Amino acid sequence: MPNTKTPLLDGVTWPEDLRRLDDEQLALLADELRQETIDAVSLTGGHLGASLGVVELTVAIHSVFDTPRDRLIWDVGHQAYPHKILTGRRDRIRTLRQAGGLSGFTRRAESEYDPFGTAHSSTSISAGLGMAVARDLQGADNDVIAVIGDGAMSAGMAYEAMNNAGSMNKRLIVILNDNDMSIAPPVGAMSAYLSRLISSKSYRSFRHVAKQMAEHFPDPFKKAAHRAEEYARGLLTGGTLFEEMGFYYIGPVDGHNLSHLLPVLRNVRDSRETRPVLVHAVTQKGKGYAPAEASADKYHGVAKFDVVTGVQAKSTAKAPAYTKVFAESLIAEAERDERIVAITGAMPGGTGVDAFAKRFPDRAFDVGIAEQHAVTFAAGLASEGFRPFAAIYSTFLQRGYDQVVHDVAIQQLPVRFAIDRAGYVGADGATHHGSFDVAYLGCLPGFVLMAAADEVELRHMVATAARIDDRPSALRYPRGEGIGLELPAIGAPLEIGKGRILREGTTVAIVSYGGRLQECLAAADQLQARGLSTTVADARFAKPLDEDMLRRLAREHEVLITIEEGSIGGFATQVLHLLAHQGLLDAGLKVRPMVMPDIFVDHDKPERQYEIAGLDAAGIVATALMALGRDAVERPARA
Repeated sequence: MPNTKTPLLDGVTWPEDLRRLDDEQLALLADELRQETIDAVSLTGGHLGASLGVVELTVAIHSVFDTPRDRLIWDVGHQAYPHKILTGRRDRIRTLRQAGGLSGFTRRAESEYDPFGTAHSSTSISAGLGMAVARDLQGADNDVIAVIGDGAMSAGMAYEAMNNAGSMNKRLIVILNDNDMSIAPPVGAMSAYLSRLISSKSYRSFRHVAKQMAEHFPDPFKKAAHRAEEYARGLLTGGTLFEEMGFYYIGPVDGHNLSHLLPVLRNVRDSRETRPVLVHAVTQKGKGYAPAEASADKYHGVAKFDVVTGVQAKSTAKAPAYTKVFAESLIAEAERDERIVAITGAMPGGTGVDAFAKRFPDRAFDVGIAEQHAVTFAAGLASEGFRPFAAIYSTFLQRGYDQVVHDVAIQQLPVRFAIDRAGYVGADGATHHGSFDVAYLGCLPGFVLMAAADEVELRHMVATAARIDDRPSALRYPRGEGIGLELPAIGAPLEIGKGRILREGTTVAIVSYGGRLQECLAAADQLQARGLSTTVADARFAKPLDEDMLRRLAREHEVLITIEEGSIGGFATQVLHLLAHQGLLDAGLKVRPMVMPDIFVDHDKPERQYEIAGLDAAGIVATALMALGRDAVERPARA
């Protein structure tokens, strides 16, 4: 039965359906699309604010361009919820970020309308240029449109791509979704008129004739005329930087006004400009939903919420979040040491640096989506005697790896990496899991690597890192809440490279690195009930290892199991290397490394992701029993 609240949207399944509507209908459709987006995300949670900011832009692009033949790339794909609704996925939009449902980002495997997967930012122009070059090599004539915004222009990669695109004279359309500035008078009638003018064929024809005339002048006059024309456009519209990089700049345009957007995009489509074009659209994050517009973060990421009130259905925390514990621990250390500074890359709230910044505004630095710069910036601070903590998600630190190697590790500078979101992270899925940092940092000479098993350990590890002043270090901790332990007022530095034994046994030794410790203890209880005496150890350090502890566990147990929230090549690799070189595998010790499996695990609840990976208590028990040649426990199926 049709939804009477969305009569136009009910008639749109694919973008081709949009192209049968007139401009007035498209404006009404945008209103319906906004309401559908709000309603869907209220049931699933997700990145609402960015998607609300591009509703009109989404309608305009799909109505003007021939997608999917024309390639449309959404940078930071969490702004693509309206796009998904208009591209054959409305019937599944309420499965967003749920197990087996739609991804929260664009994804090639999901739809032909998603030609490039984007979940980390600032990649769209590079990918779009690659597609444009491929098009030209194949003799095709389709358009390539990259929509970049929501902070993605703060990353150097976007400018590297623009520099390359501007020098290649390839037809590429970049739409800058500028949701950092308000829709002020400059983006009014005069701006709309100028944007239509400079995107029109008549203006470009006049411009071409004027340039041809200028060619007959002496060089100084010719250059002066060229500069005057380019800078006049830049001063009128703010596009001087983009013009200098070789783009034909149009804007700014009100990104919520279809009567402004549609003529400009049609002009751009019809112009067949042979160099890259940048359309500057000004939008408002959270547009059209009062609670989002009033919120400080414009409802960037939300839990399920009540549409009428905007109140989010967040569960009551049973224990402080690890991120909060890190922030409070770092503040406590900074109270005692004025050399401590905090750095993050556009994630102050997600990493806890916002709390640090409130206490020490002059010692906190948000460098934008620029992890490469963040790492080397931290290295520069360390070289001058400061004690920088670079608080960066595991998945985002990957983007700064060359700088970690060359600017930090080789120079042995004491940068401290606080790695949030270690392990599986739930609804954001494979692009955001903290899977690889133990492996990619563990191979670097001189690094100290720590992983917190609980919130108390995290507090101690922050104190430990603050005092490591002769080499780089990293501490990792998971997303979510701690286990409810009472926290000391301030952390006590740990002895470097020393683990701890929590339970003594004789047959099976389970060595945990990181947040799986509680599952290890639960597994030990189950093994004990089967008559298998089990030791549980918390390694604390992957580098340097507690060699004495590992030697003793290897000699005194029949089975040694390592378990970690990371990929192959991490903690287990360090342990196996030690045991092999010391001959501790030669006498029949059964070693079973438990790591994340060699697959990308999709979005789901974290506990289900760990179950899929076998990194839960049942998986540990099954591994121990199989190593001993006994029947594995039947794993209960979960809904």
